[in-house]
Formats: sequence, structure tokens, C-alpha cells
Amino acid sequence: MLVAAAVCPCPPMLVPRIAAGAARELDALRAACGDALSVLAAARPDRLLVVGPVAGEGSARHGEGTRGGFHGFGVPVDVRLGRAERSVSAPTADERQSLPASLAVGAWLLENVAWAAAPVSGLAVGEENGAEECLALGASLGDPDERLAVLVLGDGSTTRTVKAPGYLDERAAPWDAVVAKALATADTEALAGLDPVTARALGCAGRAPWQVLAGAARGRGLSGSLLLDEAPYGVGYFVAAWS
Repeated sequence: MLVAAAVCPCPPMLVPRIAAGAARELDALRAACGDALSVLAAARPDRLLVVGPVAGEGSARHGEGTRGGFHGFGVPVDVRLGRAERSVSAPTADERQSLPASLAVGAWLLENVAWAAAPVSGLAVGEENGAEECLALGASLGDPDERLAVLVLGDGSTTRTVKAPGYLDERAAPWDAVVAKALATADTEALAGLDPVTARALGCAGRAPWQVLAGAARGRGLSGSLLLDEAPYGVGYFVAAWS
């Protein structure tokens, strides 16, 4: 049974060593993510599932202890999902790539708050998955005898300004406003109604994970709180907590 959810963006720049001189620009975002994770811990979950987007279709599970890293961004930062015992050997290049970038950011966020409230696993969801597929995947996650919390990762549109990664699209701000309102009110039906085609056009990688959350949260009576809604680089970043 889903008891709590945290929604965070997943730009690699959340990792200060990647952001380098611009690291302080995202201090408020990191702090908001930490606040959302504290809501998960307070829910006393039996298990935490980290859900994030990955290019393509399909989905992939990642067990506790799966490694990831940010060497592709030019920094020697390695992460693991959860508290699995680290081996004394350095991770191989293949091990560093085991987690997709979104889940690696999630693992870093958990390490940053010294997460120890529950075992952790990961679920990578294809950005090309259809809405009904994502909703069904979310609905399948619950176990009546288990208190499940989820950390859902994903960015909003990447087309908010002319300097944004996807340039300016006038649909971006209204799209992100709909997402922000849905996250603030734990509106599962609004998230379920997000159009995959429009999401793709706006560069919104969070659509599929948000719809997995919607499928998992339907009928659970959760309430929402929007902790942050910003677009510092022309990309929509949202932090929310549901409990």
C-alpha cells in the first residue's frame, strides 16, 4: 500500500561536483528535495521505490545496492541504491553505468540525506511508454501488507525560455502549471491525463514517472504539498510531497 511519495527533479547538476561554480544556484532545490524525503521517512515505510525516466520504451528494475555514477559528466562520483555493503574494489565502468542517470541522481539524493528508513530499490520507466501502460505499472506496485513509499524523479518541460535546452514553446508554461497544480493537490486524474505526445514535444521527461505515481496513488486518499516550482534554466523543476 502506498503511504507516501516525494516528487523531485533529476538534473545531474543537483550533484554539486557537477554543477561546480554554479552549485549554489540550486541550493534551494536541494533543500526542498531533502524536505520531501523527510516526509517519506516520517511515513515509516517498509520499502522505498525510486522511479525515474529512461530513454525509450519498457521498464527495468534495479535492486538494492545497484551502482551508478557520474563519470560521464566528468566527475568521479559513484553512488549506490540504498545501504547495501560496498565492496572494497572500485566499481568497474560497466557498474557505474548500471543505473540510468535519473536513478543515479535519486541515489545521490538519498545518500545526501543519509537515508536509512527502509530498503531501497529502483524502477526505470521508458519515456516512450504510453499513459495506460504507466498507470497500470503504478497500480501493480502496491502490496496490501507492505507500507510502500516512492521517490519519483522527473523534470518538467525543457522549453520555457529562448535559452532553454529546447528553446521556447508557448505551451510549456501552461503545461508546467497543470503539473504543478496536480502535484500540489495529489490529483492523480490530472497526472493520468497528461498527453505523451505533448510531453515529448516539450521535452518533459517526468510525464511517465508521474503517471506511474498516479497509478499507484489512485484511491489511496493522499494529500499533496508543493514545496518548489521553478524553472531556473528554462526547465520546469517541481518538488512535492504526498502523504
